[in-house]
Amino acid sequence: MKDWVIGVIGGSGLYDIEALTQRRTLELKTPWGAPSESLLEGMIDDVRMIFLPRHGRGHRIGPSDVNYRANIAALKMAGCTDIVSVSAVGSLRIDMPPRTFVVVDQYIDRTFARHKTFFEPGVVGHVSMADPTCARLSGLLATAASESGASVVQGGVYLVMEGPQFSTRAESRLYQSWGCDVIGMTNMPEAKLAREAQLPYASVAMVTDFDCWHREEKPVEVEHILRCMHDNVQQARTTIERLVRALPAQRPPSPIDRALEGAIITAEPSRDPQVLSKLRCLTSRSTVFSH
Repeated sequence: MKDWVIGVIGGSGLYDIEALTQRRTLELKTPWGAPSESLLEGMIDDVRMIFLPRHGRGHRIGPSDVNYRANIAALKMAGCTDIVSVSAVGSLRIDMPPRTFVVVDQYIDRTFARHKTFFEPGVVGHVSMADPTCARLSGLLATAASESGASVVQGGVYLVMEGPQFSTRAESRLYQSWGCDVIGMTNMPEAKLAREAQLPYASVAMVTDFDCWHREEKPVEVEHILRCMHDNVQQARTTIERLVRALPAQRPPSPIDRALEGAIITAEPSRDPQVLSKLRCLTSRSTVFSH
């Protein structure tokens, strides 16, 4: 059995991984509340996987109401070593048409109504987000997507908007001028929280539409997105299967496994014990809170 435990966060349209065997449901409550849905644990060949639908099964939870802290904490508590995010996005580039898979490597976070950190008054910490995704895991993900038959772009800037409304044309053109490639509503604060939880994170953003900057295309509509999403989701399932089967038997250590070491700025005698108690569930591969 390989020593990876892959957490998969399914976005719009991806509510199950049909290839999972030895299935069981995990009901976890974290110090930050309950995740979007019960976790589905299972196996693909010799790799353990934990699946979590970001919006709940049936898409019950909007992007601003997702409990991102509970989702990431639950995956960590379930033993995940790495996280793969799958999400639907709009394209801001003519050369990234619908059905393109973009393996994201950068973000611009424009969300404003979400809890973005596990830290609280009493324990202050700052982690590096210069490179918000894991290059190793992203490379494996891009290869798996390409082998599944997807049109893949490796590397891209994801503009994360608050939503739930889609962009105005002025906003869409502004984000293009910033050099953004795709636009969506869910990868932040998810990626930031994954880093605080010391979990390498990779994201495949599945293009469903051109955002409303494209004058020759109709403005974004849910009906059109759903049609494209169906095709994308089938390819995403194949990508995930290929990814886990391609993982090496031994998981090499990652610097992200120890992202919290040196990140805590609060002096040890001043750290709030109750906050420390909550944070310890994020540090299974680190001794940063062992004292």
